[in-house]
Amino acid sequence: MERARTSIKRALFWGHENDRVRCRLCPKLCLIAEGRLGFCGVRENVGGELYSLIYARASSVAVDPIEKKPLFHFYPGSLVYSLGTIGCNLRCKHCQNYVIAHARAHELASRLLHVPPAETAEAAEREGCAGVALTYNEPTIWIEYALDLFAECRARNLYTVFVTNGYITEEALDAVAPVLDAYRVDIKGFSSRSYHEIAGIRDFSPIVAAAERAFKHHRAHVEIVTLVIPTVNDSEGELRDIARWIRDSLSPSVPWHVTRFYPYLQFSHLPPTPIVTLERAREIGLEEGLRFVYIGNVPGHAAENTVCPSCGKTVVERSGYMIEKKHVRDGCCAFCGEDLNMRGV
Repeated sequence: MERARTSIKRALFWGHENDRVRCRLCPKLCLIAEGRLGFCGVRENVGGELYSLIYARASSVAVDPIEKKPLFHFYPGSLVYSLGTIGCNLRCKHCQNYVIAHARAHELASRLLHVPPAETAEAAEREGCAGVALTYNEPTIWIEYALDLFAECRARNLYTVFVTNGYITEEALDAVAPVLDAYRVDIKGFSSRSYHEIAGIRDFSPIVAAAERAFKHHRAHVEIVTLVIPTVNDSEGELRDIARWIRDSLSPSVPWHVTRFYPYLQFSHLPPTPIVTLERAREIGLEEGLRFVYIGNVPGHAAENTVCPSCGKTVVERSGYMIEKKHVRDGCCAFCGEDLNMRGV
């Protein structure tokens, strides 16, 4: 793919407000003056109109196993064409991809790849991928591109995925949902204290509301990931609140991935998550009635596998991102017929 061109695209989801523009893409609702960027660093007021500076411009492109997202109940064993751009609408203190996520559009423009929607969908097919995922940074801020790319994917029978922090307005979610198959969303905690400590926001209600809307209203496949950070969001009460929300507001069959934190950036002073903490988090999820709770970032742990909640047999055996054995038929346990809430298998 060639290096990015300098063209920009008129943005969606904004309006005029006096001599500035109000972005309506995420709940920050940035009010942006002429020549200035929104918080995400990639949407600019140019001549009194809002423009995306990253349309069809990628920082990273790769072919990944879908399990890496992680999505365990969505086309297991398939390859997904994965790409990301730059910028983000949160500022997480431990961000593994901060070089791209915390960048401003003008800083990295010369390094970005040009990834036109039709050519990207064709490349996914050529690489033997079953679908396309927008990942690595926050896909919400790439929504103009997502809409065009996912339409091309639908035309080629490729599935579509958001790997997202979930900080999106209802208006924007409703626009992309008709061409979105899977919504893999981070739930970073379940209190204003932990969300503020981790990501710099106190009101996380738009995140849970968007996940509920994606699942209930739009029928997207949803999986939840919680990075369990020592002293920040690892209390039994907070973990239990997340599990209860998944059970009551989504479904007991929605997978919950509790994953291991490693020290990084502003959280470098914290220790890695003890495995016993993750195992207790998994126990909490199961105690609260969740049917599928996985431990992530601990290669080789038995809780990477999918166990049928009815007959107790291992129906998907994983080793890291690879599937060793699979006993699933039409989304159900091949041994007893129990519905496993698995798509694409």
